[in-house]
Amino acid sequence: MSEFDPVRIGLVSVSDRASAGVYEDKGLPALKAWLERALRNPVQWETRLIPDEQGRISDTLRELVDQVRCDLVLTTGGTGPAARDVTPEATLSVADKEMPGFGEQMRQVSLRFVPTAILSRQVAVIRGKALIINLPGQPKSIAETLEGLPKADPPVPGIFAAVPYCIDLIGGPYIETDPQVCAAWRPKSAVRPPRAG
Repeated sequence: MSEFDPVRIGLVSVSDRASAGVYEDKGLPALKAWLERALRNPVQWETRLIPDEQGRISDTLRELVDQVRCDLVLTTGGTGPAARDVTPEATLSVADKEMPGFGEQMRQVSLRFVPTAILSRQVAVIRGKALIINLPGQPKSIAETLEGLPKADPPVPGIFAAVPYCIDLIGGPYIETDPQVCAAWRPKSAVRPPRAG
């Protein structure tokens, strides 16, 4: 038995062309690779590759939270201003609460690289006991927004440092990270002492 709580994570890549097989999806492998480096918990993965259709995205998010019981759901793709970019609308439609700080911080990270980061519309929401976050579509941007820019002057925090404590607060498992990749931040009163394996 692991010394860390098991976690169920949903990964959703939203892309008309990748879901149709026109090109290989890069979002799901990038998300999973970063999380495998960052997390110490044993993870059960639930992956979905779907087209840019608002109803389909909403249905997938509801399925992953309500039926599969994911603790965390991360989406990639479909967050720009184009007509087919409807991931934020689909995400907001299943929300119990909106968590605007996640989207604000992702744009702050991305603005260090491109002025067009202000065109991204990523949102994060809570549904039941799950946190759902829209991430950018590019693998490099996914890692930057999750991890932050620790070597920048001044350093820019990534969003994942706040994810474990958010999941604590909504009743999910205790998520532990590798501080070499991303140090999870909790107030001292919320830090759980290590337990024997």
